[in-house]
Amino acid sequence: MQPAPLTVLVVDDSDRIRSLIVLNLQLEGFSTVEARDGQECLDVVRSVNPDLITLDVAMPRLDGLSTASRLKADPETAGIPILMVSAMAQSADLARGKEVGASAYLTKPFEPDELVATVRSLIRAADERQDGS
Repeated sequence: MQPAPLTVLVVDDSDRIRSLIVLNLQLEGFSTVEARDGQECLDVVRSVNPDLITLDVAMPRLDGLSTASRLKADPETAGIPILMVSAMAQSADLARGKEVGASAYLTKPFEPDELVATVRSLIRAADERQDGS
């Protein structure tokens, strides 16, 4: 019996970027769920129970940094790895991502292979931490 595919919640206000991330992850066997902004992410995260969240920084309603902060403050979602995917690429932006609990930060434009490798690595690391606890 095949194990269930790993699920990634893809959060980005750009339909084009969201579709690009989804396509690359689905081609590698991941299941995906989409959200258009941070508020939508928070609305669906418990029902989706994703293995990882990709999160844009600059979004309407609720930006990625605030969303990550709320996810990490909630015991039910604190263990979900977060990959920030953003065009905001200054060192201060990367530092802010880490401060709010992002596991990694990928800058746009990104290479699809790098996206998939980072997602796999973060999920593997989270699984190892969970197995060790």
